[in-house]
Amino acid sequence: MTDEPEAAGKRSFLGLIRDLPAQLIALLKAELNQLKAEMISKAVHAGVGIGLFAFAGLLAFFMLATLVAAGVLGLALVFPGWLAALLAAAGLLILVVILVLVGLRWFKKAMPPVPQQTIASVKQDVNAIKGVGKYDH
Repeated sequence: MTDEPEAAGKRSFLGLIRDLPAQLIALLKAELNQLKAEMISKAVHAGVGIGLFAFAGLLAFFMLATLVAAGVLGLALVFPGWLAALLAAAGLLILVVILVLVGLRWFKKAMPPVPQQTIASVKQDVNAIKGVGKYDH
């Protein structure tokens, strides 16, 4: 057993070169295994985080429904119950319309879903390689 490190230290240069591909393959396999283990760990953590966010969103939805019910009950002190419910629904409808209009404005800024600036930059790079068009030296 104690002779192995000495034998490894006395290997010839050609022997080291001959073992290089196997060592590189072993290194790549070890790196890929480490990458896989790290990504699995990160995916598990991300999955748990997403699940917790989803549950928090569900609870927030129930909280919002409870607040709407409280608002209807508060309005029912001043108006008849049916009118209080209609007023609360109208307020929610106005909020929905505003959010949809703002969302549409943001969505239109993303259209078309093609990375136009990147495509233009790549075309400019290709033209620069060809020596065509204007480009910085």
